[in-house]
Amino acid sequence: MRYLKSLSGVAAVTVALTGFGGSGATVAAGPAPVEQIQVVQPVAMTPVAAAVKVKYAFPVKAKNVSFHKTHAGYPATDIFAACGKPFVATTSGVVLEVSRVDKYKKGMKDGPYNGGKFVSIKGDDGVRYYGSHLSSVSKGIKKGVRVKSGQQLGKVGKTGNASNVCHVHYGISPTCKKAGDWKVRRGVVWPAKYLTSWRKGGQKSPVAAVKAYQKKKGCKA
Repeated sequence: MRYLKSLSGVAAVTVALTGFGGSGATVAAGPAPVEQIQVVQPVAMTPVAAAVKVKYAFPVKAKNVSFHKTHAGYPATDIFAACGKPFVATTSGVVLEVSRVDKYKKGMKDGPYNGGKFVSIKGDDGVRYYGSHLSSVSKGIKKGVRVKSGQQLGKVGKTGNASNVCHVHYGISPTCKKAGDWKVRRGVVWPAKYLTSWRKGGQKSPVAAVKAYQKKKGCKA
């Protein structure tokens, strides 16, 4: 072999064929094969929303506290504690309704003023939680405000038709109209087993029970 020469990326090989009966003629090789490189475009990844983690808290902060497992007339409960003890958010969520004024008058028929001063929230789990007969509603608590699990919403009291007994009327329900639907708001799912769990630090959820109620009865109480 006499020499190897590269021209603009195309290899030309000149071979002297002497000693093989040739006359010194040259043979030019064809273009060298071009290596093909496959370029893989990065795939855009769509973020997947993490499941909302719900934390439940017992709704009254007091050492001496009790509640009934049943309630007259409809599924709810009364949580008994000294007046002035904190009433807190069952879970993180958004405030739906607030009543800072006790509009109940003795002798009134059942109606939207029964609860006196109250707060209802829509939890991040989609469930409505309602506490009434409060002595006061905490400063800054108003419709649309976001609250955290365990955050104080008000204080235990005896407003409305509380019969002069310090307690919180507590109800669990679907959000439905979110406001004004007092018959649903006051409670449609029995709370006792959830309260028992939360009081012990458990995280039993009423979501399935509320969904089952709404599937069966819609927003009728």
